[in-house]
Amino acid sequence: MSLESEFQSGLKKELEALFPGCIILKNDPNYMQGIPDLLVLWGNKWAALEAKRAFNSRRQPNQPYYVQLMDEMSFAAFINPENKEDVLRDLQHAFRPRR
Repeated sequence: MSLESEFQSGLKKELEALFPGCIILKNDPNYMQGIPDLLVLWGNKWAALEAKRAFNSRRQPNQPYYVQLMDEMSFAAFINPENKEDVLRDLQHAFRPRR
């Protein structure tokens, strides 16, 4: 198992604990190059996360474009062990009910 897949596996468990009943879908990297790895569905909210094993890990050419585009639609981010706590905090904020 690669470092990135190990990180992603642990991340899925953390997301399931933070957002009980969420659905986490793994996107096919061969279908549309650059689309983030994970789609998190929870209630009427969604988020896209691109998991990397380190902050400076190589990014595919279209990844920054799709992360920015999807973040403008709902929530999307690059996530790695170094920024995980910040991204998960931001995601909890994005998923909280609106008044």
